[in-house]
Amino acid sequence: MEKCLFLHSMLQLSLKLCQIVATPITSLFNLSFVSSEIPKDWKAAAVIPLFKGGDTLDPNCYRPISILPCLSKVFESQVNKQITDHFESHHTFSAMQSGFRAGHGCTSATLKVLNDILTAIDKKHYCAAVFIDLAKAFDSVNHHILIGRLDSLGFSNDCLAWFTNYFSDRVQCVKSEGLLSGPLAVSMGVPQGSILGPTLFSVYINEVALAAGESLIHLYADDTILYTSGPSLDTVLTTLQASFNAIQLSFRGLQLLLNTSKTKCMLFNRSLPAPTRLSNITTLDGSDLEYVDNYKYLGVWLDCKLSFQTHIKHLQSKVKSRIGFLFRNKASFTHAAKHTLVKLTILPILDFGDVIYKIASNTLLNKLDAVYHSAIRFITKAPYTTHHCDLYALVGWPSLHTRRQTHWLHVIYKTLLGKVPPYLSSLVTIASPTCSTRSSRYISLVTPKTNSFFGRLSFQFSAANDWNELQKSLKLETLISLTSFKHQLSEQLTDYCTCT
Repeated sequence: MEKCLFLHSMLQLSLKLCQIVATPITSLFNLSFVSSEIPKDWKAAAVIPLFKGGDTLDPNCYRPISILPCLSKVFESQVNKQITDHFESHHTFSAMQSGFRAGHGCTSATLKVLNDILTAIDKKHYCAAVFIDLAKAFDSVNHHILIGRLDSLGFSNDCLAWFTNYFSDRVQCVKSEGLLSGPLAVSMGVPQGSILGPTLFSVYINEVALAAGESLIHLYADDTILYTSGPSLDTVLTTLQASFNAIQLSFRGLQLLLNTSKTKCMLFNRSLPAPTRLSNITTLDGSDLEYVDNYKYLGVWLDCKLSFQTHIKHLQSKVKSRIGFLFRNKASFTHAAKHTLVKLTILPILDFGDVIYKIASNTLLNKLDAVYHSAIRFITKAPYTTHHCDLYALVGWPSLHTRRQTHWLHVIYKTLLGKVPPYLSSLVTIASPTCSTRSSRYISLVTPKTNSFFGRLSFQFSAANDWNELQKSLKLETLISLTSFKHQLSEQLTDYCTCT
């Protein structure tokens, strides 16, 4: 009882303090808007070098982490909300721009790209892609060009003056081992570590999508994929080269430099024989891009066969490394701590992108089951011979297959609710019943025609097919809330041991 009274008193005190602090902070924020000025202290960043691997004496082997004053981030979050609401309501961003937008993400972007590639393969078309990498893209933004972009989007003179001041007189210093370097002026780039920076960068590169021509493009911050398909490989590569040339010119106009060594080509040839020799895709400077069989795109390793073998191999290695560390230090953790550690450090690795790589073969997916079972044995101390169904029961977790299926059906239902980007929601169509029957009352999706196994792996087919299969038992007649759907789904997708 005394503890509850103490917590209640602390809560009341916190609310009063918030009210006291809110008044001067609000006045400060409003004064910034009226005067079109930002306090200089809010423009000073401390850069912490984070070692990535390699030579410890090479500055390029460190990732700069920029730390800005906390109050400036609170201020920027308010500004960011206003301008993003403006951009979204006015449909400013390209339909194929997914970076730092609500409802958009790495998964939705990759699902769209993968759907296009699989659809092309299903038609027995060649499909080739260029994964474009830019050199220090965020640090290369030209402030005058960006202000011009904001001006063209209808920002008022006062807003333009505020953003001009936002970029002016910015400084940064390096902080390492308790020491601080002298300040260095920052005359270009969007502020690293800021709230506004990513949104402003998306505005900066948004019109690049217009240069894609006959090819398809998807933008996600500084990660860009350009791809095209067709029945003739020569025509595909010619089209891709023309589009790539136009994209490079667009980036040059923005003073963004191509990182040629990290920009790669890939030919997706799962259903067609690989050609003996491929025509080179070249940069405007005459450098040939390297063709690769694997590329890490938005956190998921894509391979030219779309087998996801490389991605699953990386997942295995990453999870095994973490589980090994946990087992070596198991004496230091309580049972509750073990449960929390696995839930926070192992499961997110297996869950990320699982709706993408779920199309891999069962042989590959079973390898992830093995590391998942090891993680559960770490929690439960269960012997190696314990059946996996018993392991799931001990921790109250479903199988990885059920986890993937659950996440996948969540994506499908969000698509029906319009909570995913239009480029995904446009791929599904609710069926209109031709006659009145008992089953016609249930929401069903139009299943598009496919020519092969690859077409059935595409988002547009598998989403419709899996939803209609679920509806045989779920039998929804109207759309319900996402929360209610998740509750009903959890009752449907229960693991039953079918092992013999």
